Amino acid sequence: MKKFTEPLKNLIPGFIVCLIISCIAQIISSFVPAVGSALFAIGIGILCGNTFLNRESLNKGCKFSESMLLEYSIVLTGLTLHLSDILGVGISGIIFIALQMSLTITVTYLIGKRLGFRKKFCLLMCAGNAVCGSSAIGTISPVIDADAKDKGISITIVNITGTFLMVILPVITGILYHNETIHASGMIGGVLQSIGQVIASAKFINDDVVQMATIFKIIRIVFLVVVALVFSKMNTADGEKLFIKKPWKSTQSTRISCGIPWFIIGFFIFSIISSIGIVPLPMIKAAKLISGQFEIIALAAIGMRVKFQDLLDEGPKSMLYGGLVGTMQTVLAIVLLFLL
Repeated sequence: MKKFTEPLKNLIPGFIVCLIISCIAQIISSFVPAVGSALFAIGIGILCGNTFLNRESLNKGCKFSESMLLEYSIVLTGLTLHLSDILGVGISGIIFIALQMSLTITVTYLIGKRLGFRKKFCLLMCAGNAVCGSSAIGTISPVIDADAKDKGISITIVNITGTFLMVILPVITGILYHNETIHASGMIGGVLQSIGQVIASAKFINDDVVQMATIFKIIRIVFLVVVALVFSKMNTADGEKLFIKKPWKSTQSTRISCGIPWFIIGFFIFSIISSIGIVPLPMIKAAKLISGQFEIIALAAIGMRVKFQDLLDEGPKSMLYGGLVGTMQTVLAIVLLFLL
């Protein structure tokens, strides 16, 4: 019994802190509705997480709140969307994501090599920025035999870059597109690194952008399988060509095994069920309410896990790499949205 209760005890303190922060954020936002609870949740989380609540004992609960609650939220979102809503991105939306990801990988790799970083580190940065942040880095890491140090640094830089873009992109979409749903969603869902950052950034605008930006992001996550297969064919030795013929190894199939995350599958299953029309309206409303609450708690957790010390630890060169990649991703998205 203890082996089941002990992990739960480790999660509860951090989860309760995030829950309290989310409640406070929603109370404050009721007096300042123009700002919204998302910004307050992240802001209070950052403030508390870097001061009196900067405690190791809260980390597991905050990580659970950030990752698992967002995944549950995404699954529940499927009940509120029909397949026709998902297909609303159209062929042009899928082409936009494919081009955005391909160009992001290319530009990120070239910038990294120009700055003198090792090839494996550059490839981890490519995957993290092009696909889905830490999850993509975790998937690609064994594929290219990256070491733990490169994995840790790339995750930190990608998350820091995404945190800055999370706040900046809604400003850009407001100026360029007046926060029109498709364009704002394409920008946010096509650029930001983690799905948590996508939801947080879209929350600054409205719920329609949250739903559509999530769909754009889900398309990127589905493409992770393709990225992993392509990266498995790359030569990761420094000083050699990136693509050369590699001898087939019997273990290669295990190294490149990766699949669609469970919450993406759950999202599509629930969306299909919703499209059939068998889900009663009260259940759809409940799913939307619970999903929204999970999102706010997760945003508080995202704030709690943003540490100012990480900025200092990684050094100016690594931070420059992240900043240049984030800037180029945004520019590429603006150009592609204009052309498509």
